Amino acid sequence: MLTLFDYPASQNAWKIRQLLQHLQRPYHTVHVSIFEGEGRTADYLRISPTGTVPAIQLDDGCALSESNAILFYLAIDTPYLPDDAFGRAKVQQWLSFEQERVESVIGSLRHWTLTGKRERRPPVLVEMKHKAAQGTLQTLERELTQRPFLTAHGYSIADISVFAYGSRAEEAGLSLEPYPHIRAWIERIKSQPGFLATTYPYSDDPFSAGELP
Repeated sequence: MLTLFDYPASQNAWKIRQLLQHLQRPYHTVHVSIFEGEGRTADYLRISPTGTVPAIQLDDGCALSESNAILFYLAIDTPYLPDDAFGRAKVQQWLSFEQERVESVIGSLRHWTLTGKRERRPPVLVEMKHKAAQGTLQTLERELTQRPFLTAHGYSIADISVFAYGSRAEEAGLSLEPYPHIRAWIERIKSQPGFLATTYPYSDDPFSAGELP
């Protein structure tokens, strides 16, 4: 059985839980207490070289980390990834966009805000992230005026990936009121069969207010 190395409050880990639920694929969960340093142990670094979650381990012992790489691997030969090379490349385009322009800005702002770290960050850095996040939302709004999901394929791992942090922009202090197409896209994703509505707050982890080791 597949093993998922998870941290409940991580939206990166939520991506994998969501796809596994869509696929109805059973898995075993190992929780990694990243703020207590469990991600930096030698054993876990053999699973995830950066010490981050999520990661998966297969029955044969092979391990894979980085949420979007895991999504791509698990989605092969499923309805959540196109069969053709160009369609897959378009999904990869949005997975790259998510890492560079969604998780790194909206995700960071959200994490800092929800764990009380925002006030500890240099104001110039916070402002830079906020400005970049507005650009991200503007790009998404423009693209979603053209089709209901991020690619012509329809609902895919591209949507799962971008939704993870994009849908939580307001928790990062970013209003979605000016973006009606993003809000409609969020509702379309929530209406998908098997949508995983369960999320976990950072407040469940008393160590989350600390910095990562």
